[in-house]
Amino acid sequence: MQLTNYTEYALRVLLFLGALEPGEKTNIKEISRAFSISENHLSKIVYELGKEGFIETIRGRNGGIRLAKKPEDIRIGVVVRHTEDNLSLVECFAGHGNHCIITPVCGLKHVLHEALEAFLRVLDSYTLADLLANKNHLQSIFQQKRV
Repeated sequence: MQLTNYTEYALRVLLFLGALEPGEKTNIKEISRAFSISENHLSKIVYELGKEGFIETIRGRNGGIRLAKKPEDIRIGVVVRHTEDNLSLVECFAGHGNHCIITPVCGLKHVLHEALEAFLRVLDSYTLADLLANKNHLQSIFQQKRV
């Protein structure tokens, strides 16, 4: 199983914003420069993160983006569920299009479902604040990219 780049970049955006001082704003250009990710791609991600209430986007001359919640209120599992389109590990997980002939008697799907639930449970046990335990180091790295 591999998370999509979309999810990975969404988590990077949250880490970048979480490394800022409380209330401090930044913009897509700075995040793009820090991670060498396309501004267009990040715009879509920022829009979705804003729509889901993880970040706040402020328009205008003094606008920017910042976290909309405290880092301790952002669960990593929730972010992953919002950003991943498809957590179906195998064909039989999908609601339609399952052509596997052994689905009715297969034990594998139950094992994989249990594994997926365990994976998400672990992610749910962490918040953005947990990932920011090394905030000073992150700030240092991001500051180098801002110059």
